[in-house]
Amino acid sequence: MISFLIFLGIIAAIFMWGVSIYNRLVNERNRVRNAFAQIDVQLTRRYDLIPNLIEAVKGYMKHERETLEAVIQARNTAVSSLDAAKADPANAEAMKKLGASEGALGGVLSRLFALSEAYPDLKANQNMIQFQEELSSTENKVAFSRQAFNDAVLGYNNSAENFPNNIIAGFFSFKLASFLEIDSEEKRDAPEVSF
Repeated sequence: MISFLIFLGIIAAIFMWGVSIYNRLVNERNRVRNAFAQIDVQLTRRYDLIPNLIEAVKGYMKHERETLEAVIQARNTAVSSLDAAKADPANAEAMKKLGASEGALGGVLSRLFALSEAYPDLKANQNMIQFQEELSSTENKVAFSRQAFNDAVLGYNNSAENFPNNIIAGFFSFKLASFLEIDSEEKRDAPEVSF
């Protein structure tokens, strides 16, 4: 009888241990989803600012239609990439596409701001100044949210891959999450140094 109770105690302890690991993995996965939701908020804000920015510069930059169209196209691509990533933040391919589309959008926005320097009236336009400030602020928030997301992904992946958690993670099909890495032209190019 005592050996039976010891056996039941061991089974109960193993069950509680498994439940504890499962709950920790669920909590970590939910942190990843919440962190991505914060990125979603900031990127959506950014995407909503871009059409207003385009309207502000359209009148001044009539000869730069190609650049304006490139910004609009990059924005639309980024919006669709965000929607795909939002559906499953753990999907590595969706995260890769989102990162690439964000990098492309950042590149065309940089070109737009560089071109705007050639238009003194546009540079002095209050709407343009306001949009640049809002986009800059949003870029900082995106970077902060992306860092928080990547930290959450790291914690979740560590929990899912560490032994013995990996047994429970494998049994209940917990997929590893992917980091959000935004490819930017500035990051790839080596800075020029001249004396």
